[in-house]
Amino acid sequence: MWHSISDQISQQINQEFICDDIREITTGDSHSAYRITDGHKRFFVKLNNDDKLANFNAEAEGLMHLAQVNIFKIPKVICCGVQENKSYLVLEYLRLTPGDESTWFDFGKKLATMHKDHTQNMYGWQEDNFIGLTPQYNKWSKKWSQFFAEQRIGFMLQLLADQGNKLADIDKVVMTVEKLLHGYSPTPSMLHGDLWIGNTGFHQGSAAIFDPAFYYGDRETDIAMTELFNKFPGTFYQGYDSIWPLDEHFSYRKTVYQLYHILNHALLFKGNYLQTAKSILNNMQN
Repeated sequence: MWHSISDQISQQINQEFICDDIREITTGDSHSAYRITDGHKRFFVKLNNDDKLANFNAEAEGLMHLAQVNIFKIPKVICCGVQENKSYLVLEYLRLTPGDESTWFDFGKKLATMHKDHTQNMYGWQEDNFIGLTPQYNKWSKKWSQFFAEQRIGFMLQLLADQGNKLADIDKVVMTVEKLLHGYSPTPSMLHGDLWIGNTGFHQGSAAIFDPAFYYGDRETDIAMTELFNKFPGTFYQGYDSIWPLDEHFSYRKTVYQLYHILNHALLFKGNYLQTAKSILNNMQN
């Protein structure tokens, strides 16, 4: 398998590459990951079962669109495919380092710039993709309240129900979310979609992002995610507000935006996430 992947890399970079050092890297729970090298060039490789090729194709597509705006450091997509019943995605290897106050401030400025300057007329994306391993629908919509209620919260609740975990009356929850967001028409901004601290880093002092769940939507969803798991440093938010301050009612919507990710974790990991999701849903409807 590694020989075949090396051949594919060689074709893409127009230079012979034969990996002679393969080291597994501890990352998230979705895929296994490796750093491979021939002693000179290094690449980051994700592996999974062959039925996960669609996930890797969608990730590659999202990375390429984020790279086109030339704001963040985005790992270059080298190739993806299937070898020996394993799907793979090969990316540029980034040596990541921790940020400091200055680089986190710059990160915030860059995210605000991306949100402000790269927009669409509708919410969604030209194709469906994934949030982690979970399918993510992106059918274009003119109404944010409808898009988020149906394609984010409603769809995730249906996946949970199909799994045997019916947490609430789906139609009622969708109506509640639509009502909460009714009349709110944010700019459809380019989003990372899964912006927690584990999908960020700094490469040679420049902010890097990866593992996107790309689509166009309310910028506040990206910010809400930064506050859900391991909240970003304070200077990040200062940098963001220096370019495009958040709406004063952000805190009113933050909980429902974070609910989407909690539901996804409940779907993937069960446990306390199911109880947390139930509690939020009960509070929303009371």
